[in-house]
Amino acid sequence: MINGKCSKKYHRAFTSNTITGDDGYPRYRKRLTEDGGRDSATVHMQKGIMDVDNRWVIPYSLMLSKTFKTHINVEYCISVKLIKCICKYGNKGRDMAVFGVQPDVSDRNAVRVIDEISQWAGRYISSNEVAWRIFSFPMHERNPAVIHLSIHFENVQGVYFTDANVHQRAINPSGTTLTAFFTLCQEEAFIRTLLYSEVPSY
Repeated sequence: MINGKCSKKYHRAFTSNTITGDDGYPRYRKRLTEDGGRDSATVHMQKGIMDVDNRWVIPYSLMLSKTFKTHINVEYCISVKLIKCICKYGNKGRDMAVFGVQPDVSDRNAVRVIDEISQWAGRYISSNEVAWRIFSFPMHERNPAVIHLSIHFENVQGVYFTDANVHQRAINPSGTTLTAFFTLCQEEAFIRTLLYSEVPSY
């Protein structure tokens, strides 16, 4: 329950036939009693008594329920999000189990060293991902491509530096997309007819 409502969107609306909803997901047939549906049942719960009808019945397969002697939720999956379930999650990390034996450390503030090489070597890669990597297919893409355009005042752009190049960066700071746009306007007459946000399209 979330804010007093079922997070799985139950109960569902009555419908005489199975139809496709506006979001692309099917709305399974849940008939009224007058339309051939089953009568409602009274369920005793910890918080009281509740009348349950077809709107509260989760989609199931009678054959699977009889075979495995349990309720199995069955729904038709049709979404681009389904690829995440087949090929794992792109940003969630891989299935793996890393364990080791370490001496008991009495000092709780002691720094624990994480062996990233062992974690990388011990990762699990599914057969789908293996084939995808063997053929060197792209792992991700953005369409349309997104380009971050910097916006800042004159001579106050962000500068990244280290102890070794701090003086060089202070004298000659690195350029940004905005400073490059101004430089391009000085060199190309056509660029001066474009807006800053239109330049990446050319």
